[in-house]
Amino acid sequence: MMEHPENEAQYRGLKVNGGVADVPTVNPYFKKLHRPERHTTSEFTEGIFRGDIAILSQAVTLIESVKDEHHRQAQEIIEQCLPRSGHSVRIGITGVPGAGKSTSIDAFGMHMLQKGHKLAVLAIDPSSERSRGSILGDKTRMEVLSREKNAFIRPSPTAGSLGGVARKTRETIILCEAAGFDTIFVETVGVGQSETAVHSMVDFFLLIQLAGTGDELQGIKRGIMEMADGIVINKADGDNIDRARLAASHFRNALHLFPPAASGWTPQVLTYSGYYQTGIKEIWDMIDASIAFTKASGYFELRRNEQSRYWMYESIRDMLHNAFYHHPDIERLLPRMEQRVLNSELSSFVAARQLIDLFLKRGE
Repeated sequence: MMEHPENEAQYRGLKVNGGVADVPTVNPYFKKLHRPERHTTSEFTEGIFRGDIAILSQAVTLIESVKDEHHRQAQEIIEQCLPRSGHSVRIGITGVPGAGKSTSIDAFGMHMLQKGHKLAVLAIDPSSERSRGSILGDKTRMEVLSREKNAFIRPSPTAGSLGGVARKTRETIILCEAAGFDTIFVETVGVGQSETAVHSMVDFFLLIQLAGTGDELQGIKRGIMEMADGIVINKADGDNIDRARLAASHFRNALHLFPPAASGWTPQVLTYSGYYQTGIKEIWDMIDASIAFTKASGYFELRRNEQSRYWMYESIRDMLHNAFYHHPDIERLLPRMEQRVLNSELSSFVAARQLIDLFLKRGE
């Protein structure tokens, strides 16, 4: 260590003590952690079949991954789980912001668990593509449900397009059903087209509304109300009970203006309180009645088949879209073609045709 000149004899009365030696930045006792090898496909499926939540979560992560090798293995897992799927009741849940979806799902879920069911809660969040945010906060708001061993809560992946997130959610449903979950909640976290995506993968579509916020019908798209198999007015408690009943009357009158549902089921409008957990049983009686009605008429199976066909075509569109934009020649040429369109040197349609021809190898 370098001596301090201040300690020389000429500087009497001044003494500088030696410093402390530099501490290494890496803990000498640190041992490098080695991640375990990824499970084989058979290990994944065996774990899922016995209801292992940790393995189920890892398999869902594979589904959400953008890596090709993960995608291939995820598809193998889905194929092996498919014969054990399809035995749950799938319920879509949507509502305006602030309607209390998380509190309601907490209450609905506990009601189902107390009846001996196993519940998986999945979410579709198209807003994450813009904000790169996470809806993990919703998991923490389901305070009671998140502690239950027979409940599996999975937020949607961040930074994903609506189509991609929705497809992965549908694939996750298959894994959850193979793991023994007999009730699946699919929640829309964002707003907009996510309701259509959820409707295309569930057996019952529940719309949660609020009373006392002005005109209850304002801001509710006609298409969303037409999709609803049931509408429930939350926060029907305290001084808000009369307003909730009045809102329910308004919604019933509005539903009479819509054409009959293809299933033949007449949507009901009920009031409840998610916070005080009143009216929950009546909501589930309505859902059970709807499922029994559509099963008896054959519409339940018809709807499932139509949904499978819909997602086949959606998957084709999604795969073609990804293949086109990740094609090396397209990636190289696309900025130049875009600039030519912006400079009015080429029409949008001609540019698109030339790019498609290149993609299909017809432009050579």
